[in-house]
Amino acid sequence: MNSNEPAPATRLSRTAFFADFYAYPAAAALFVAVALASEPNRWPATALAVAAGLGCWTFVEYLLHRFVLHHVKWVKEQHDAHHHDEKALVGTPTWFSILVFLDFVTMPAILVCPLEVAAGFTAGMMLGYLWYVTAHYGIHHWRIRSSDYFARLKVRHALHHHFDDLGNFGVTSGIWDHVFRTNLTARGTRARDGLVRDKTWTH
Repeated sequence: MNSNEPAPATRLSRTAFFADFYAYPAAAALFVAVALASEPNRWPATALAVAAGLGCWTFVEYLLHRFVLHHVKWVKEQHDAHHHDEKALVGTPTWFSILVFLDFVTMPAILVCPLEVAAGFTAGMMLGYLWYVTAHYGIHHWRIRSSDYFARLKVRHALHHHFDDLGNFGVTSGIWDHVFRTNLTARGTRARDGLVRDKTWTH
């Protein structure tokens, strides 16, 4: 195999790739149902926990992209496959990401929070991840109008892919790139088919 080609193991079947779009809404709904069933009268706490999970996801997304996808050897190789072929169905199998959520989100949350809060927080994190995979897929596969929200995400992500992969780690939001000074912006930039035409940017 050519060393520049993505590893076969990183490519998913269409069924496996799109499983996230079905599994995560169902899983998030299940966790909300568990939260409401356990303490129906504490639904405001559940709602706040969902919102907290959504917000927390943006930070986790930034950390994973910056420190795991680009620096942990085996994971970096898989992520490089996506940089090599942006439209390839490269991703994390749903069964694996669900296990990660259960091990690193749900279980720790249950140990320190009431069940309705832990379940709501897990649901929020899962919805944040669902928004991430949806936005990331849309950036690379959808025809995007220049004036909408996805167009701004597309330009940000194109800078990451084509000019400096040590910046713009946030996909759904640029807030943490601003906080940690890894934000890239371009002057006079036009993104078409994922390609940025102007190489001028500022940190």
